Amino acid sequence: MPASYSRFSGGNIGRLAGLSDGVFAIAMTLLVLELHAPVVEAIHHQSPIWESGALDAEQALWQALVLLAPKLLAYFMSFLTLGIFWVGQQTQLNQFERVNRHLTWIHLAFLASVSLMPFSTALLGEYIDYRLALAVYWLNLLLLGLMLLASITYGHRAGLLKADVDHHIRLAHRRRIVIYQVLYAVAVALSAINTYVSILLIVLLQLNSAIAPRIWRLSSF
Repeated sequence: MPASYSRFSGGNIGRLAGLSDGVFAIAMTLLVLELHAPVVEAIHHQSPIWESGALDAEQALWQALVLLAPKLLAYFMSFLTLGIFWVGQQTQLNQFERVNRHLTWIHLAFLASVSLMPFSTALLGEYIDYRLALAVYWLNLLLLGLMLLASITYGHRAGLLKADVDHHIRLAHRRRIVIYQVLYAVAVALSAINTYVSILLIVLLQLNSAIAPRIWRLSSF
């Protein structure tokens, strides 16, 4: 009987992890490309520092840096986002005994969401006061979470998990994803008040995700 291609394709965990590392590295690098040193005409045409006008140029540079703050904020938030989801994916891959073609494509869809992060970050940085820009960013977060949830769910149903990955471990994966996605949705809903309120809450959630297990020992969250 002829062998089915689906039975043996896309089954290398190491290659999948290597591809993921590369995509995350590129996405993280692309984030910073939206940060450009401000060009201030007053500085390029200023007099020497001891002559009049130098202080005005210094103030102009400060003002230009303040205008760059929304993009810096979006960059910081997205770098945290990608770091958190990289850790999340690597944690999941460590739970798999093997992968198959379907699980590989789930993770490729996850990586497609990762590659969208520079775009959603640039949009938010440019239009940080607009709820639509924040909604697009949130949809990116939602896609990332849904793909990780699909991964652990499918892996269990297909019998791809290691023998020591019990119900409690699987539940911890799902609970963490669902809780944070719900909280992200709540944060975005607060954009009805102000988009900066939403962004502040998202950043706080990300910081909690990154450091809480070491400081507050909230490993169940």
